Amino acid sequence: MYADDETVSRILQDSGDTWAVVGLSSNRSRAAYGVAEVLQRFGKRVVPVHPKAEPVHGEQGYASLADIPFPVDVVDVFVNSDLAGAVADEAVTAGAKAVWFQLGVIDEEAYARTRAAGLDMVMDRCPAIEIPRLGRRS
Repeated sequence: MYADDETVSRILQDSGDTWAVVGLSSNRSRAAYGVAEVLQRFGKRVVPVHPKAEPVHGEQGYASLADIPFPVDVVDVFVNSDLAGAVADEAVTAGAKAVWFQLGVIDEEAYARTRAAGLDMVMDRCPAIEIPRLGRRS
């Protein structure tokens, strides 16, 4: 288990509402597209981060976290595990409060580095699954 329910709840409720979604493009068949839609439905501002920097769900896209000209609270990572550690490191540099690795995205060294830097982190879970559960946990 790479995060307890308290950490999941803290990220979803207390870490802030601006979520950079790394790997989010306009491709509707990708998981990131649907998860971003759920995040928006629950009041999160979703910022697409993808090499194409295309707008998605009405938000301007950026090619990298470093290109985003405003603070980001949470970095939600939809890239392969072998690329995820570098994204977590960028999230630390960018001043994010938390990092969320999606289902199947696992990098234990990145998890340890990110936690050591003082950020909350969840790995191998999906916020679109966790958000609806919050109401049942309260």
